[in-house]
Amino acid sequence: MLKGLFGASRQARRDDAELGKGVWRRAHDRYRRGLDRFHQMLEGVEGDQAEGQGENYAALVPIANSLAGLLAQVRAIAVQAQAAAPSEGMEIPTGTGGYLNDVHRELSRAGNALAAAAEAVALVRLGVGNVAGVERKAEIVEDHVIRAAELLDGRP
Repeated sequence: MLKGLFGASRQARRDDAELGKGVWRRAHDRYRRGLDRFHQMLEGVEGDQAEGQGENYAALVPIANSLAGLLAQVRAIAVQAQAAAPSEGMEIPTGTGGYLNDVHRELSRAGNALAAAAEAVALVRLGVGNVAGVERKAEIVEDHVIRAAELLDGRP
């Protein structure tokens, strides 16, 4: 247990150093929380396999893996943005030509879309949603992450 506490403390310090404590850290953490929620909902579908949800679980796992794979890219974007315009508060630093506002907006939208994808998984679990809806939400998440990376790299 103690080892876990020290590991979490080291990770928090590393996050502070790389992501700061401002808007970039919040955008990253919003995505991570959405991903955690998605996986919590997915675990519920897994638990419902005995009730005929097995095919849904099998279809949702690759989506979950894809969204989890985007976390490293979200972190890289946030780290690069923090290096370009360090943020320790609630506002995106000025003087960057405004493009970082758009980067932050896309990261925020990715986090919000991921929360919507988790809700879609919950609907599948309740039997009132379908996997196609989750796939559409996951595509939206990916689009926002890709767009944030393009904006950060200066591509239109």
